[in-house]
This record gives sequence, C-alpha cells and structure tokens, in this order.
Amino acid sequence: MNNNIIILPIIIPMITAVLLIFFNKQEKVQKYLSAVSSVINIGISVFLVHYVHTNGIISLEVGDWKAPFGIVLVADMYAILLVLTANIIVFACLLFSYKIVDYNRSKFFYYSGVMFLLTGVSGAFLTGDLFNLFVFYEVMLMSSYFLIVHGNSKPQLRETIKYILVNVISSALFVISVAFLYAVTGTLNMADLSLRVAELGSSGIIAAISIMYLIVFGLKGAIFPLFFWMPGSYQAPPAAVTALFGALLTKVGVYSITRVFTLIFLQDIAFTHTFIAWLAVLTIIFGVIGAISFSDIKQIVIYNILTGVGVILFGVSTMTESGLEGSVYYMIHDMIIKGLLFLLVGIVFSITGTTNLDKFSGLIKKYPTLGWMFFIAALALAGIPPLSGFIGKLKIVQGGFEQGEFVLAFAVLLSSLLVLYSVMKIFINGFWGEEKIPQVRETSQVKSLYVPAAFLLALSLFYGLGTEFISSYIKQAEQVLLSPDLYIEAVLKE
Repeated sequence: MNNNIIILPIIIPMITAVLLIFFNKQEKVQKYLSAVSSVINIGISVFLVHYVHTNGIISLEVGDWKAPFGIVLVADMYAILLVLTANIIVFACLLFSYKIVDYNRSKFFYYSGVMFLLTGVSGAFLTGDLFNLFVFYEVMLMSSYFLIVHGNSKPQLRETIKYILVNVISSALFVISVAFLYAVTGTLNMADLSLRVAELGSSGIIAAISIMYLIVFGLKGAIFPLFFWMPGSYQAPPAAVTALFGALLTKVGVYSITRVFTLIFLQDIAFTHTFIAWLAVLTIIFGVIGAISFSDIKQIVIYNILTGVGVILFGVSTMTESGLEGSVYYMIHDMIIKGLLFLLVGIVFSITGTTNLDKFSGLIKKYPTLGWMFFIAALALAGIPPLSGFIGKLKIVQGGFEQGEFVLAFAVLLSSLLVLYSVMKIFINGFWGEEKIPQVRETSQVKSLYVPAAFLLALSLFYGLGTEFISSYIKQAEQVLLSPDLYIEAVLKE
C-alpha cells in the first residue's frame, strides 16, 4: 500500500473547507459537500485502522525527506483510532448542525470552520514531530476562535476574548518549549527525540522542559489548575460547537501529554509521572465538585469533561500495561459520550429554551425517547457495567493499584459515584417529576435531532458491549505507548 493514504484524513477536510468557502451562500451544497467529505474520511480512517492492525505502524516522509530531517506523519494504532473517533463525532455534529444552524449562520462559513477544525485535530494526532504539532494546534485553535464567536451573541464575544488570550499565551509557551528542546537535543522528530533525551539522562534542564510541555498541553487539555478558562468558554457557543469542543479539543491536549510522556520524557518517571498522577486526581476532584454544584445542565457536562481528563491522565501516569490500556479505552469512550451528552443538552435547549434545571422538569412525559437516551448516556459516563465507561476505568484503577497508588486509585473509583450523582440530578429533576416546560417544541420537530444523538449512543453501546471485539485494537495501541521502541523503529526505520 502507498503510505500517502496517511495524509488523506488531513487533506480531505482541508480541501473541503476551502471549497465550502466558495459555496457559502448555497446551503444545500454546503451540507452535501461536508457530509460526503465526512463519510469518505470515516471510510479512509476505518481502512487505516484495519491496515495498521494487520501490518503495524506506518509512516509517511513528506517530500521524501528522510526522518528525522523531514516532516513525518505517523499512523500508529493509538493515533488512528483517535482520528477515526474524531471523524465520527464531526459527522454526528454536522448532522445535528443541519437542523439547528440556520442560513444566516451557515452563509458565514460555519461548515468551513468545522472542517478546518477537523484538519487541525487530525493533523495533531498524526504528526510525528513537535513543530508540526504546534502548526496543527494553531489550525485547530484558529478554527475554534471562529466557531466560538460564530453567532455574535454577547456571551460568545465575552468568552472569546478570554479564550483567545489564554490560547495565545499557551501558543507562545509552546514555541518557547519547542525552541528549548531543539537547543538541547538538535531535533524535533518525536522518535529521534526519544533517543536523544534518553542519551542525556536525568538532567535538570530536561526535567524543566518536560514541565513546560506539561503546562502547555495542560492548558489545552484543561488539567488542574489550568482549566479556569473552560467552563465559560464552552458554555457560550451552541450545542453542536460545544460538542465538538468537549469531545475533541481537550482530548488533543490529553493526547499530546500522553504521547510526549510515554515516548520522550521517560528519564525521570518517579518525578514527572507522579506529578501527573496528583494533577490528574486534583482535576477529577475539581471536576466533580463543579458538576455537583451547578444546576445548569450544560455546566454539569462541562465540568464532567475535567473528570474525564483526570481519569485518562491518571491511567497514563501509572505507566503500566493495565493503566495505559485503560486510558486508551477511556479516551475513546469519553470522546463519544461527551459528544453525545452535549447533543442531548442541545435537544433539551431546543425544547425548553433553557439549560437551567430550576426552570423545567417532567420532560420524559412528552419526550420519553430523549429521557431514556439521556439515562443510558449518564450510566455510560459514570462507568456502570457493561457500558462503555466501565472497562477503561476498571483497568485504570487496576493500574493504580499495581503501582501502589491506593489512595489516588480509590479517588478515581469514588469519582464514578459523584459523576453518577451529578448526571442523575439532571435526569431526576429535569426529566422526572411534574411537567413544567417553559416553551414546547413539537415532537415531530425534535425527532430529527435524535438521529445524530442516537448514532453516537449506538456507537457507545457497541463500544461497551463489544469489548471483546475491540480489545485487540486497544491492546495494540497500548503496546506502542508502553514500548516506545516500536514507534521509534517504525519512524526511523532502524
């Protein structure tokens, strides 16, 4: 097979985004082009998952410049599974957008923004060097700046200023970190960096640079204490955009932490990974506190993003087979379930005109399908067996026990009960009880919004109930994280 196919998940949405600019006033053409592009990308991603599963890691040396000197794209199982999941979520959000984004918004390049966002996300997952990771971050962030302000409401404008300011500072720190690491090692290729950093051993400068990268990616991934920007920024845009942000943007930050701290910064695990473990648990704690404190359903789901990020990173910090396998399981689960929950919140808002639990209740009487979809999604989010969140969290906790981190692992386990409480609060107060709906939208109008949500719910159920089928793919992804030599050999051809 020609390895050029690796670049297609990046090129296709980018070309689509450019084409959509020229059809900005033709809404039907925009919908058709974006949908076809998304389906094609899903198909290519499925093929790549199968190919990597059968043949191992593949890499593309762009321009035929040999690694580590040229630009390298790398499709290992971890990266390509995330690319596939990202494309599926974008497809669901596009279907949702077709029903709620009117012409006055779509003509101002909404669908181009979504496709450019997907370009940046896919590129960040597939790139094999840190400078191009920065480039794809910027593509992703510029698209997110556009999408968060798209609609021009006062809350969006206010939160955009904060969001841009935080990310400009983060991007500046990223460039500085890249420069420091290049000055010390003379390379930015991740595989080559792994070898060079290992040669330098446990030095103070490498430890300092690793913490700089943790700060940079922590700002993107919203880990404690760097999550302050997220609740307001994710509250402002409409549901489809928040679903994209909640499912994809923070996960790119988490992916980046996972990649560099399982491939490059391994010289002092006792310090760096223990530090990550404590930050992860603090992120979980603040996430569940926020989730149980709010009565706004969108804020509850937003704070549960923090909890998910903490759980994933705790698994990474263990550096055990169980912990890393669990973090891969949970990463994919969290992307799907957060996308689903934000779409369900969007449906509730379209029915009631509010996301405040104090202003509505008894939705299940008129909208039983919506109520039970939310109930199943809530159980999956909390990790109730046999749904999708269970196996990942179980393995992460197992990894914590294997490392002797009993207190931290127990905190991760306890978070499941608090997460369940926070989302059951929505179900009990919002869907159950006396019927009180500020504005009622016809059931026939709402049904069309169920399709993308039902699609993600079905995928989540398959992911949980079909663990045996999926396990070999997850295991292969975990092996690359646990054994960096597999990645290095595939990229440097050593």
